[in-house]
Amino acid sequence: MADPDMSLQSGGHDVELFVETPDYDLICTICHGVLRCPVRAACHHIFCKKCILQWLKRCRQQTCPCCRKPVNQSLIFVMFKLSKVIGRLKIKCKNKIRGCPHTLALSEQYCHSMSCLFQLIPCPYQGCRAQLLRRDLDAHARHCEHWSQPCHMGCGTVLSHRTQAKHNCYRQLRHEYEARQRNHRAIAAALRRKMRRMQSTMADMKRQIGLICESLEVMDELEEVEEEDLGQTSGSFSSSNSSS
Repeated sequence: MADPDMSLQSGGHDVELFVETPDYDLICTICHGVLRCPVRAACHHIFCKKCILQWLKRCRQQTCPCCRKPVNQSLIFVMFKLSKVIGRLKIKCKNKIRGCPHTLALSEQYCHSMSCLFQLIPCPYQGCRAQLLRRDLDAHARHCEHWSQPCHMGCGTVLSHRTQAKHNCYRQLRHEYEARQRNHRAIAAALRRKMRRMQSTMADMKRQIGLICESLEVMDELEEVEEEDLGQTSGSFSSSNSSS
């Protein structure tokens, strides 16, 4: 028998969950629950997969908790047929304490919990911290101060209990239309101001380019005059030398 200090209470299924007491052969000797994902070691002892792996991780010696023979993790095999047999065992709904009368196969537990009217769930509306049974959700929504949903007429407005009675789709859409028109006019005015600034900048640049072009023309004319003066000076110098 396994050491009680090593018991993993969350490894297997709770025995009390089953309609009929499960056979002893279906009980994990580590967690004392009904086998969950049963695996068999080389020594033929069967455990929950989670239980035996955690057992081997915690123990200094890699041995079977029942017979103390060495256990090699690579020689642990999942027992699929046994898992299917356990999956067909009848269980009580985990919400029986809250009034659910259903019994079902263990393999159907998850699907049932997704629709069980006695499942405890949080209020789906943001800001509300209430916990309630699924069957009471509609009644709670009628009074929840955090309730909100889009207008059923399709205008897109998110309504609360406070605003629902006063809501008018036409007035809301007109308000949104006018707000968008104001926004569009503001954008258009800003673009016109920007265009005027750009036009003013371009005009300044054209004036500066004109001034630069005029300056270049003047400089070209001065260079031509200087070249002419140099030509005349050199000609006069040559003629004076020849006469002498």
